[in-house]
Amino acid sequence: MNRNVILTCAVTGAGDTTAKNPNVPITPKAIAASCIEAAHAGASIAHIHVRDLETGGISHSTEQFREVMERVREADVDIVMNITAGGGGDWIPDVQDPSRGGPGTDIQTPAERHAPVGELLPELCTLDCGSLNFGDMVYVNPADWLREHARLVQAAGVKPELECFDLGHVWFARQLQQEGLIDGDPLYQLCLGIPWGAEADTETMLTMRNKLPENANWAAFGIGRHQMPMVAQAVLLGGHARVGLEDNLFLEKGVLANNGQLVEKAATIIENLGARVMTPAETRAHLKLRDPAGGGL
Repeated sequence: MNRNVILTCAVTGAGDTTAKNPNVPITPKAIAASCIEAAHAGASIAHIHVRDLETGGISHSTEQFREVMERVREADVDIVMNITAGGGGDWIPDVQDPSRGGPGTDIQTPAERHAPVGELLPELCTLDCGSLNFGDMVYVNPADWLREHARLVQAAGVKPELECFDLGHVWFARQLQQEGLIDGDPLYQLCLGIPWGAEADTETMLTMRNKLPENANWAAFGIGRHQMPMVAQAVLLGGHARVGLEDNLFLEKGVLANNGQLVEKAATIIENLGARVMTPAETRAHLKLRDPAGGGL
């Protein structure tokens, strides 16, 4: 069991959730406010996407990321910032010509995915470690693209959070480490319950955990109704945890949540297990992260 838990709040994501829960933030101001809300509720890390201001859908705007980062850094709270670098991988074949991407396709090169991270230098960024049948689309991450992306993150001095949606992703993340593309003790995030990747259950989490390198730090999350059970399971198996509106919209059945409520509920579960949530400062020290006061923003 892990007695000192890093608790991440993924505040918005990029999924089609804004019409389902009005608390899902869209604008940089609202996303920053959700990060601050999560910090006040006790979160160690805020994981952020940004959204198109008109549609609420996917955005890759460096300027929007910058505004979120600046608003959070200027607030009266501390929280570790984790920028997504996993956008631009959505592939939906065109019905008439499957060799081309149809409506909803959103593909970026590794350099394009890395651009906000390289410019803004957050403490953490995600590095998704493989391709996946992600619901009804394909999430595209060719191996050589991931190697290129890992080199860019490494050169920027930002620590990658190695997101693994299936067991083969853990295998490839270990390969990146063996090739010298991951510095220090790696940080894994086991992403469970997304159709059609790794299932959100004890057996799957345990299997993925057992494939991690000995020096790995790791966390896990489940989506939807699996969110809170996976918080408890991750802590009991020695890991860290993640909650937030990116992964789950409900506090309980039929009750819409906000990010602060999800953090508070997860923190209560962690504390009731006899553990504690680490502060942002403790998280930076534990993961050996850059000091935001000493570089970047």
